[in-house]
Amino acid sequence: MDKCPGSGNIRTPIPSLKKCPRCGEEVEIWSDELKVKCIGCGDVVFEENTPSCIEWCQCARECVGEEKYNRLIKAKSG
Repeated sequence: MDKCPGSGNIRTPIPSLKKCPRCGEEVEIWSDELKVKCIGCGDVVFEENTPSCIEWCQCARECVGEEKYNRLIKAKSG
């Protein structure tokens, strides 16, 4: 199966920096993560909740892999 270009940042994650809303510490969050713990204060920093192909594409499980698919679906559902 050819891989969808829209899932590239999920299959091969890239980092970005976000500021903790509680203490202002910069935390690194990867494109395949929905939340991380702040190293400064221990609060949880969330990635913006943008729609992802894993939510609607019937090939997502095969495209990104079973383990990553299950982890992301579980994290999105709560």
